[in-house]
Amino acid sequence: MRLLRLLLEVLSVQYGRKLKTFIRIEVTTAALAGLAFVLVVPTLDAMLQRDTGRAVTWLVVTGAVVAVYAVVGYQGKALGYEVGSTVSRALHRRIGHHVVRLPLGWFDGTRQGPMGQLASKGVVDVMGVPAHLARALIVAVVTPLTVVVGMFFFDWRLALSALVMLPLLVVMAQVTGALVKRADRRLHAARGEANARIIEFSTHQPVLRAFGRSIEGDERLDAALVEQRDATRKLLFTAVPGITGFIAAVQIAFGIVLVIGTNLALGGDVSVAEFVALLVLTVRFIEPLVVAADLMGALRLAESSLGRLSELLAEPTLPEPEKPTLPTSSEVEFDGVRFGYEADRPVLDDIDFVARPGTVTALVGASGSGKTTVTRLIARFWDVDGGTVRVGGADVRDVTTEHLMSQLSLVFQDVYLFEGSIVDNIRLGRMDATDDEVIEAGRAARVDEIVERLPDGWHTQVGEGGTNLSGGERQRVSIARAILKDAPIVLLDEATAALDPANEVLVTQALRALAADKTVIVIAHRLQTVRHADQILVLGDGRITERGTHDELIDRPGGTYAAFWSRREAAQGWRLAASPS
Repeated sequence: MRLLRLLLEVLSVQYGRKLKTFIRIEVTTAALAGLAFVLVVPTLDAMLQRDTGRAVTWLVVTGAVVAVYAVVGYQGKALGYEVGSTVSRALHRRIGHHVVRLPLGWFDGTRQGPMGQLASKGVVDVMGVPAHLARALIVAVVTPLTVVVGMFFFDWRLALSALVMLPLLVVMAQVTGALVKRADRRLHAARGEANARIIEFSTHQPVLRAFGRSIEGDERLDAALVEQRDATRKLLFTAVPGITGFIAAVQIAFGIVLVIGTNLALGGDVSVAEFVALLVLTVRFIEPLVVAADLMGALRLAESSLGRLSELLAEPTLPEPEKPTLPTSSEVEFDGVRFGYEADRPVLDDIDFVARPGTVTALVGASGSGKTTVTRLIARFWDVDGGTVRVGGADVRDVTTEHLMSQLSLVFQDVYLFEGSIVDNIRLGRMDATDDEVIEAGRAARVDEIVERLPDGWHTQVGEGGTNLSGGERQRVSIARAILKDAPIVLLDEATAALDPANEVLVTQALRALAADKTVIVIAHRLQTVRHADQILVLGDGRITERGTHDELIDRPGGTYAAFWSRREAAQGWRLAASPS
């Protein structure tokens, strides 16, 4: 019954109501089945004693119960399939609605495999509960209890002997369930890791082949598949003994009732006719339990999937303000901001700066200095641990997520393109844009140079994840999205890192034109990219160690930025020497 309770918890009220109706119908059906079995005792007793009148009366009563059972059972089975499809739709909808409200920082690289596993196989496991498993589960509980209650009306000793075995069966089921659940948890993690490694292996074939890595040489993929195999074996080896033990306990229960009943019949305490009828009733008591044993593994797997769904839906969402505030401009301000991914390890500490409309603010620093974290706090991937991030004078925590994201155009290092055409992917920046506006944004980002080389031009399919385009080409499509969106604040994280020098100049010019009346915050390791920024912030050890324009920082002797620039200038003079032939 915990399985059904969990299912009700993860469904909304709207869908839970239909599930409750289904449960009521199935409980009624199982009770009617038990009652029909109980009526076999007086019917068979009357027939064996050749009491025709009493036998006909009990046959009529039994027939009526069976007729009602057939009607209610048909309704329950039809509703079960309907509820199953409803559960699938409801769970996917709840997962979708919940996931879009989670902090963007929650979606790290470890979520892809488990999320795919949960949204596909996990939901299928759960939707099978009302369609296939719930009926067997309810029958396994309600029908034997109805039979035991009925047996008390005929012989309390046989009824008590059957009832005494129920706690043993419950304990066996709980132990087996706990073992299966533990093994399934390992299998779920192994499947998620294997899915992630398979996706990684298939999408990064060019890199792997460039370094001579075949499937035999991919240790991470091989290890993931081996772990999935071992976890599957562990689940089987765990489930089979437990289920066998449960069935053995059921047969022991039947044996005890048989021995007690035989002694009672031999002692004359129970008539032979009544004893035969009670044995038939005992068989009907045992049968649903045996069927439940066969389904125990599937029930526990469904329960595990439900538990994982509950954990996902329990993930705290990004708090939305009760009284939202609207930004009054595109100014971005950090006021004493402190943040860390772990409580005792701050990534940013006491960060203060203002990025004004119509200006470019560049973030410079070594890898791990917190540059990307700054841009993602503006987009509220996470909430700060201390201080305030403001957009247009409003604390980002007081702005609705929908409105905040409408103020931002984000171009990050890792670009993902959705399956579709180049035009479709650019149009994601603004879905109501005309074709002319989409193409104009593409030209500004120099996507036109890409489409001229492609057979289908702007309507060329990019493939899953944009795999038909190079990294630099995907980056330009992403920049075109930002240009099309025309948001007042633009966040660029290594936006030109994958571009060749010629196109870097062209895209940088496009971004500079884009920034004419916008607030632009750009991260770049190529210092040439940020040379013309209105202010440059140098980060180190989670703090702003230097700030100023390019010329101001260059003239600062011993400064970090000046040292970066000096090394950059020196590197420009490097040449690859050709060996003499």
